[in-house]
Amino acid sequence: MKLDLSSLRKAVESLEKALQVANDGVFMSQLNDEQKQTVRAGVIQNFEFTYELCWKFMQRWLQVNLGSAYVAGVSRRQLFRLGAEHRLISDVNRWMEYHDARNETAHTYDENAAEDVFEAAQKFLADARGLLEALEARND
Repeated sequence: MKLDLSSLRKAVESLEKALQVANDGVFMSQLNDEQKQTVRAGVIQNFEFTYELCWKFMQRWLQVNLGSAYVAGVSRRQLFRLGAEHRLISDVNRWMEYHDARNETAHTYDENAAEDVFEAAQKFLADARGLLEALEARND
């Protein structure tokens, strides 16, 4: 069964665009503090959404290709291990860091947490692209 990856593709592209804006030093230097915080909040929101789609698509691919019983009830770490075993992702620990960053945004919000999540989003983009490419290559 072929997965419709269009929502994941759009989410990855949206995160990439948000990061491009946030990393445009000339543009960001023209903004006041509230505007800069709004741009960073947009990056964080894109990260949250893209991360959620990534692990859910990883889970769907594993369910379709291995069977639901193989994936049912596994922890997030176990899910990422299965994803790595089947070459969907390369680094389980990095994905757990993204998971922790996502949980951080759901439970607390302060400037230090926002900075940590913003930095995680920077790293996450390449891994999200890698997952998307792996899913596209093996989506049959």
